[in-house]
Amino acid sequence: MRKIIVCTFLTLDGVMQAPGGPDEDAQSGFEHGGWQKPVSDDEVGTIVSGWYEVSDAMLLGRKTYEIFASYWPTADPDNPFTHRMNSMHKYVASRTLASVEWQNSTLLEGDIVDAVRELKTSDGGDINVVGSGDLAQTLMRHDLVDEYRLTIHPVIIGTGKRLFADGAVPTALEPVSVTTTKSGTVVGVYRPNGKPGHGSYY
Repeated sequence: MRKIIVCTFLTLDGVMQAPGGPDEDAQSGFEHGGWQKPVSDDEVGTIVSGWYEVSDAMLLGRKTYEIFASYWPTADPDNPFTHRMNSMHKYVASRTLASVEWQNSTLLEGDIVDAVRELKTSDGGDINVVGSGDLAQTLMRHDLVDEYRLTIHPVIIGTGKRLFADGAVPTALEPVSVTTTKSGTVVGVYRPNGKPGHGSYY
């Protein structure tokens, strides 16, 4: 069974919107695009690169696919990450795209939940869900996420799309590994572990 792994950059207050640049995603008037670079470091880059080396494919929503497809095919070829991003298989979830042209990309057809369930039982290795907040929330609602790999950066934005938005399914998480980089970024790997427990100190 292939694992679906949500890989996401987050602010301390849980915002995942537009970490990569000012023009990445200005939806709903978001003005903090590019928040990640000033609070990241080379340790984060090394760890995230490793996440892609041990997975076979990416699962992307339309917006993230279009951002990546406009950048990586012409990115610096001397950067080994460029080759990895272009050579990995990409599965794209979209209700509006008619085709996908980026190397090794496949447009998923029909209901996305059914398509991902089928992907999980197909041959191959793990699949990273990168960015793609709406897609990630759909997968969470249908119990299709096997692991979260999160970088939680020391900055508070205050507004923007959150990975765990209002209405997220209550879920207990089992920590697999948690480290802190020199910039203060917490890198956590967690697996869903049933429903959260409840207790009292009183």
